[in-house]
Amino acid sequence: MNQKEEKKTEPSAKEKRVRSLTTLYYSRKDVQKAIFDFSENREVVPSYMMESFGKRPDSLQYPGDVFGSVKKGATSFHCSEELWKDPLQLSTGMNENQMTNLRIGWDLLLDIDSKYLDYSKIFAEIIIKILRFYGVKNVGLKFSGSKGFHIIVPWKSFPKEVNNVKTSDMFPEWPRIITKFITDSSKNELIKKVTNLTAKTGSNKYVKDFKAPKEVMPDLILVSPRHLFRAPYSLHEKTALASVVLSSEELENFQPKDADPLKVIIKNFMPDSVEGEAAELLREALDWHKNQHPEEKMTQTAKRSRDFKPIKILNLSEEFLPPSIKKILQGMNDGRKRALFILLNFFRSIGIERDKLEKRIYEWNERNKVPLKKGYIKTQIIWSYRNKRVPPPNYDKDYYKGIGIIPTEEELRYKNPVNYIIKKTFQKNSRDRKTGKRRRQRKS
Repeated sequence: MNQKEEKKTEPSAKEKRVRSLTTLYYSRKDVQKAIFDFSENREVVPSYMMESFGKRPDSLQYPGDVFGSVKKGATSFHCSEELWKDPLQLSTGMNENQMTNLRIGWDLLLDIDSKYLDYSKIFAEIIIKILRFYGVKNVGLKFSGSKGFHIIVPWKSFPKEVNNVKTSDMFPEWPRIITKFITDSSKNELIKKVTNLTAKTGSNKYVKDFKAPKEVMPDLILVSPRHLFRAPYSLHEKTALASVVLSSEELENFQPKDADPLKVIIKNFMPDSVEGEAAELLREALDWHKNQHPEEKMTQTAKRSRDFKPIKILNLSEEFLPPSIKKILQGMNDGRKRALFILLNFFRSIGIERDKLEKRIYEWNERNKVPLKKGYIKTQIIWSYRNKRVPPPNYDKDYYKGIGIIPTEEELRYKNPVNYIIKKTFQKNSRDRKTGKRRRQRKS
């Protein structure tokens, strides 16, 4: 090897600095645990100085695997947004159905990409405000390690079904729709605030008259199957900074020096979210997408939904309402939003008139220990009537047990509340016809 070649392969000063940090930093047990705890059910792949990723699929079996990879030259770790039954069963040649069967869920990961940290801060603040407006109070926030931020909405926050479509099956379609919806909802405020920021600094070089080139304005990276993002507390090779977790209150004053790996204090990136709290966000995003693309006669949602023939039960008898529905109608302590979803689909499926449906729903809400906001109920009713009728979830779904409603054995035999009331009504009508026939025979 000649002198020129030796010089070419010599590590740069930055690379030397990163490598000197990795052993010291990743030897910390709390750092190893933070990465490992977040990695559950995820594909986790090490990176080697950004030159190449490790073999895929891969996952962490023990916290010590983090340091084990570092000893082999790993400098950072990257995780999947998708959650898998067994990440090691993944393979490059898998088709969509195989991946769907292996996937148990997905987190919504909003990856802010920007050339300027201050612009990324503004975008992150706006996104968090939008999420909270739609009822998502618990979000995770972390520094990307360079000039952006990652915001996470956990899988637990999403409804497990929408109109009988499994949410876990709708990756990457639904996360992409939500990402585009948030981008559209934020664009006016984002341009305004970025423009104001550049005006304060005395330079309108990058943003002027509400027209900003894409290469300057912060953007959200769209997800794709098996997409990876930097794990919390992983180092970033180009900056030698850690991907530290922040609270929303810390965002405004955050500076890169706060991500110094030698000063890192570990926090949990995954928030303690409320089950189903992102249901409104998802439905609003799907409704927005439907309005944006009226030419789509059949979306993926429609393709995957079960065919259902609407019915109309005349002279609805309260006696034959399913026990689980009766229990919900008495009022709820927890799970009110999911209970509302069940009631709307049930009453629409049996053909109750809209005015009567609304009356029942609002009366039910008054019986709840803490009533839902009327504006929320109104929005859900409007959203429901904009879509075709589908039955409520089957009894074997988590919707019922998750809100403290335990279906009876008889209900489980009928599988669905709509089947239950149809059978009970049919049986009553049959008895009435037989009774009427006997009476007519006696009279004759």
